[in-house]
Amino acid sequence: MFPTSTRILIVDDMASIRDLVRNQLKVLGFTEIIESEDGVLAWTVLENQYAQANPIELVISDWNMPKMKGLDLLKKVRSSQVFEQLPFILLTSEAEREQVTEAVMAGVSQYIVKPFSGKVFEEKLKTAYQKHFKK
Repeated sequence: MFPTSTRILIVDDMASIRDLVRNQLKVLGFTEIIESEDGVLAWTVLENQYAQANPIELVISDWNMPKMKGLDLLKKVRSSQVFEQLPFILLTSEAEREQVTEAVMAGVSQYIVKPFSGKVFEEKLKTAYQKHFKK
């Protein structure tokens, strides 16, 4: 599991979902949480935090957002030498097979379908951690 000191970026255009994810993270003991309302702003946060030697260590992003969708943010992250190994979890209310396949092909660490329980959320975090750090 990710250490509770992990710097996490939550990306979602809906404040209520950001609140839900932040509260789930706090229940699990995480304290270093930054929020962004779209993929464009999230990319700026990633770059700024990295430039300040305080890099984001996990992204939890919604799929459907204005300006830049979560999948597009994931693709941008994976195409960057700086961020290509960054654990990235996509949240969505859509469970179509094509989307799951597209996200997997783009290098998503995990995929969480909304609504989700605290237990499912924790399991997905554990699986994403193992994918990146327990090879």
